[in-house]
Amino acid sequence: MPPRPDHPAAPPAERPRVPRFTRAEHRVHRTTATLMAVCVLTAGCLYLPFLAELVGRRALMVTVHEWSGILLPVPLLLGLGSRALRTDLTRLNRYGPHDRQWLRAALRRRGGRPAGKFNAGQKLYAAWIAGAVLVMLGTGLLMWFTLPQALGLARPGGTSIAPLVWRTGATFVHDWLALAVVLVIAGHVWKAFGDPESRRGLRTGSVDAQWARREHPLWEHEDNTR
Repeated sequence: MPPRPDHPAAPPAERPRVPRFTRAEHRVHRTTATLMAVCVLTAGCLYLPFLAELVGRRALMVTVHEWSGILLPVPLLLGLGSRALRTDLTRLNRYGPHDRQWLRAALRRRGGRPAGKFNAGQKLYAAWIAGAVLVMLGTGLLMWFTLPQALGLARPGGTSIAPLVWRTGATFVHDWLALAVVLVIAGHVWKAFGDPESRRGLRTGSVDAQWARREHPLWEHEDNTR
């Protein structure tokens, strides 16, 4: 007798699945991830000597890095036309007592980890990366456009009002924050590779119902109370 669809022994393809992400959310995530990867790779070509020598064409790398950084927020802004994406952004910005319990359990590596559609770790990651992207965009634009003519700060004699100080500070923040972003994204990718069902949810839009009940037990209640 073949196993019932809800039986633990049933093959993953036969188990009931629940929708997790829409096609619009999938496209926003994939496009943003691609632009972020381009930013990181081109930055590596600009700062790491062995990559710079291997790739060459520094001017091209600078241009690609600048424009991929400027375009980074665009997929999310366009995706705001999706109601599902707006709803999930609201979920990511709401914290409750269960999120504190999740974080305590994660730090102690024991105890239950209650979570809605997104757990506390995912919420913190989303908030941190959003803030980091805004700071990177701001400092990047300052580095790009810090010219007396561009800022309207040119004095009659041709000198400028501290553009070099602004550029130096922006470069310092941009470079160190870029390193932090790389480390955080590496941790994000490492966690994703440790959870195949989570990756499948991003790829196909649905997840195994048993996985959803185990990893996100409050998700169903969260939907019912909206």
